[in-house]
Amino acid sequence: MEQYNNQMVVEFDSVSRNEGFARVVVAAFVTRLNPTLEEVADIKTAVSEAVTNSIIHGYENKDGRIRIETRIENELVTIIVTDYGVGIPDIEKAMEPMYTSKPELERSGMGFAFMEAFMDDLKVESAVGKGTVVTMWKRIGKTKEDWETGEAEEETIKENQ
Repeated sequence: MEQYNNQMVVEFDSVSRNEGFARVVVAAFVTRLNPTLEEVADIKTAVSEAVTNSIIHGYENKDGRIRIETRIENELVTIIVTDYGVGIPDIEKAMEPMYTSKPELERSGMGFAFMEAFMDDLKVESAVGKGTVVTMWKRIGKTKEDWETGEAEEETIKENQ
């Protein structure tokens, strides 16, 4: 298989109308890997959830910047969504399905659960008062089960974490 590496970085204001832009730009960037429609939908959903979390929870609907770095290394897509907002005091609690820090906004509390479901791997790092970094991985052309059985492929993800 031919080696293919590429990287894109985009930064934008933390306003809800940019959530759609983020979905489309990341999806367009990964199309060079010829993903299935399901893989594109998975990526778009995960990016949407990460960006929405940054806007609603990271910046609490105040002005801020969101940075998305997308890397392609062969068939592995790495997406890093960074905000410089309030941070998450308890990541483990925040990642529990149905937990939301904004129940008054009728949030479902499923953002991280959706990211985990639609991507192959997820890592969340955060510091209170400094922001949050959500890193997601998806291997195009293979299911999570396919690549979990290969040691070399596992090492590729571990090296990128």
